[in-house]
Amino acid sequence: MGLLGSFLALMVSGIPVAIAMATASLAYVMWSGSVPDFVVIHRMYGGVDSFPLLAVPFFIWAGNLMNSAGVTNRIYNFALALVGWMKGGLGHVNVVGSMIFAGMSGTAIADAAGLGTIEIKAMTDHGYSKEFSVGVTAASATVGPIIPPSLPFVIYGMMASVSIGQLFLAGVIPGIIMGITMMLTVAYFAYTRNYGRDAEFSLAKLAKAGLEIAMVLGIPYLAWLATELGVPGGWMTLATFAALLVLDKVFNFSAVMALLTPVLLIGGMTLGIFTPTEGAIAASLWALFLGLFWYRTLDWRRLVKLTMDTIETTATVLFIVAAASIFGWLLTVTRVTDAVAEWVLAFTSNPNVFLLLANLLLLFVGCFLEPTAAITLLVPILIPICLKLGIDPVHFGLVMVLNLMIGLLHPPMGTVLFVLSRVAKLSFERTTVAILPWLVPLFATLILCTYVPQIVLWLPRKFF
Repeated sequence: MGLLGSFLALMVSGIPVAIAMATASLAYVMWSGSVPDFVVIHRMYGGVDSFPLLAVPFFIWAGNLMNSAGVTNRIYNFALALVGWMKGGLGHVNVVGSMIFAGMSGTAIADAAGLGTIEIKAMTDHGYSKEFSVGVTAASATVGPIIPPSLPFVIYGMMASVSIGQLFLAGVIPGIIMGITMMLTVAYFAYTRNYGRDAEFSLAKLAKAGLEIAMVLGIPYLAWLATELGVPGGWMTLATFAALLVLDKVFNFSAVMALLTPVLLIGGMTLGIFTPTEGAIAASLWALFLGLFWYRTLDWRRLVKLTMDTIETTATVLFIVAAASIFGWLLTVTRVTDAVAEWVLAFTSNPNVFLLLANLLLLFVGCFLEPTAAITLLVPILIPICLKLGIDPVHFGLVMVLNLMIGLLHPPMGTVLFVLSRVAKLSFERTTVAILPWLVPLFATLILCTYVPQIVLWLPRKFF
């Protein structure tokens, strides 16, 4: 317990979690004398020497490129045509836009900083209060890591030895449910506060938006149909894709190219064309193609800056993973994880009770630790208990990430709160209060996904 004690002491003193884990591990190794000192470096290096972790820099880069390539404006205009005519229209646009952007960025921060800047300004210009604008923007940003791709899923999959492709598919239905519950919340506020419509209903615009969706969804359908008919699916997909590029130039669609990103990722992984790591590279190349050649909104100087920002963020994430690798290994060899598992199993052997306790723990931890640190710290402790209780690790991964996304909305470490407080020029206290009503749809989704695992596991079991 000296390892855990020293880690907690360092955390309480204000030292960043990654440095606290690495320092506590090194101190324990030197004090115990039972493990050679070089094992610390060996284990830290081994922790980041992982093929799935290659997805991390590429997903971060893809999100940065999408944010700077003018794609966010196109997604906003597409969502406006699709749902802007409803009561409380820009609130619905906010949610739908975040769901679409989630299929490209994989992070809540990219969503809040990218689309959030556009959405909050548009909503306040149309007469919505800053509190309502910030609340819906913060809540909708949490869907980013749930709908694939997802950086937290990549980290969890690597730490828990779980298929990242299954985790990505596990987030699709819960992400849609999150969007629906948030749109219902927008509708409630729209009718109780008498919010109007922010765009005139236009059958032509709605039909054009619907056509964009149908065209994008048609690519995987045609690939499947070609396979069924014995025609090479790759050639059919390529031909359809080429036709889509021509139609986009002719009709100047809002978001066809952006909507293709999640289809490219999920379809490619489901059909076995590439792994999640290769999918991250494909997403980055696609974002690069859109910014430099298709929309021509990126220049080389901006590209270099985005790449350096990506390197900086990646270094931070990988240092956390490296520190957690040695810390988790020491927890295992010193049998701390076994002791925790025995204590929990002595308290309850009911999976539902354990899931309740795990939710409470994760919500508490999510208030203080950012998701990557929380995942790397808790997975070695909680996964053995899940396996003994028969809880599917894919299901638990979704529950863990969803809890930690809700934690991003809580002080004192709610990163999304800090970002939106700065974007909206609203005090941190008022931003926190604005979030509170939006916790209702998020908690409703969390409870549903926790206790109805079929919602989470249906797609992974169907395709894997």
